[in-house]
Amino acid sequence: MIKTTNMLLEELNTYASPNNKIGRMVQAKELVPIVKGLYETDSSTPGYLLAGSIYGPSYLSFDFALGIHGLIPEAVYAFTSATFEKKKKKQYDTPFGLFTYQDVPTQVFYLGVQVKEEGNYAYYIASPEKALCDKLYSVKPVRNRKELEELLFDDLRIDETEFLRMNKNDIMELAEVYHSTNVTLLAQYVRRCF
Repeated sequence: MIKTTNMLLEELNTYASPNNKIGRMVQAKELVPIVKGLYETDSSTPGYLLAGSIYGPSYLSFDFALGIHGLIPEAVYAFTSATFEKKKKKQYDTPFGLFTYQDVPTQVFYLGVQVKEEGNYAYYIASPEKALCDKLYSVKPVRNRKELEELLFDDLRIDETEFLRMNKNDIMELAEVYHSTNVTLLAQYVRRCF
């Protein structure tokens, strides 16, 4: 379970020195420090369950979500998340893995995001369509359909079968809001392919 320093201080308020007790709990591995002021009580917790608590508001997207949704064949070892209005990329190397955060346009932030629950944890993750749009938004713009195909299927290694299963209408709706060359080209591409 995720706990903040304030939560722990409240729980340990009967101790003469709650901060010292927290230090002893860390030494005894009862608490695992994640980032300053944030702890996890279970060292085996999968990192993706912690991503939204480390830096937010955020949701899992980009390569991590593409991998989870089966759109790319490679295993993804970093937990990649989208934020908005932060103006710079953030990265945290923790005992639970590497967490990276980067902006997407504010107007699309809440679109196409799913809430998942696992045990006592809830996390936000982009739909397959949203994850692909976020990824395309984050890379250098291409100029035409041929370059888009190369980007999708050669560079990003998007699985063509899974790509064809994507929801065309969701992509079209997202493209209207991104104002991104790559996402606009994606919408034009799926309009012809689907």
